[in-house]
Amino acid sequence: MSMSRSLELFFIDGKPDGMLTAEVFNWTGHVLVAPRTSISRALKRESAAYTGVYILLGEEGGEAVTYIGEGENISNRLRSHDANKDWWDKAILVTSTGNNLHKAHVQYLESRLVQKAYEVGFAKIENGNNPKLPSLSEADAANMESFLDYLYMVLPALRVDIFLSKTREIDPIVYQDFNSPIFELNIKKDGLLAKAIIDEGDFVVLAGSQCRYSWIGDTTTWSSYSKLHQKLVNTGVISKDLEKDGLGKFTSDYAFPSTSAAGAAITGRATSGPIAWRLEGTKKTYKEWEASNISK
Repeated sequence: MSMSRSLELFFIDGKPDGMLTAEVFNWTGHVLVAPRTSISRALKRESAAYTGVYILLGEEGGEAVTYIGEGENISNRLRSHDANKDWWDKAILVTSTGNNLHKAHVQYLESRLVQKAYEVGFAKIENGNNPKLPSLSEADAANMESFLDYLYMVLPALRVDIFLSKTREIDPIVYQDFNSPIFELNIKKDGLLAKAIIDEGDFVVLAGSQCRYSWIGDTTTWSSYSKLHQKLVNTGVISKDLEKDGLGKFTSDYAFPSTSAAGAAITGRATSGPIAWRLEGTKKTYKEWEASNISK
């Protein structure tokens, strides 16, 4: 079980979409988040002149895009990117509170972050290739891995999901060890049969579940779900079923934030998850199952 931790956020502008800092008790890291509209003020802050790594986030052609870099004075690098890159709209500056990261440390962090972003496949990565890991002592490498563990916890809390893998490895033999029953979404006329469980607060569709390979629903109203479906196809989480025309299969267990998001990925269109998913082998909907558990 993961250890509970406390995250301290300071909203510099007094609003959730402005500049903010994030720190965790007993972690030496310091995170500064700044929208591009506030970048000039952000770069005047003391931590912006520290040695660290930075993450640029934005969108291009409807696709999430990121660039990950490092520098001994990251404000200088960001000024260059402000002049030469148009697509980004948010910057994440990661330093240490005592400015005790050195060049090899941040080169290590940059390389590992780029590698992780490629593995997750959430965004197009502008770096082009993965920077090589620098030579660090065993102790320093272990310290940087620990630093990354904290960073991977902090960033999703700041709605930065490019390093957050949603694939899971759940052994079918131990399904019964979960507190969640198995749910299924079964549309016989379309040949769809998917199964899912609840794991760590996520609704996890299990590997082997059948789904539509192409999105058939409205791409305007449900654009976020259609983009997610396409992302699952692009990253290989959904592969084409060569034996059944128009269908696909989940190649790995995948965690969704809601039953409706999971349902849309299965059916290829907007789906009311609480009603579509049913307790395996019964007619009891997820909504009814949830209500019965809340009332206990």
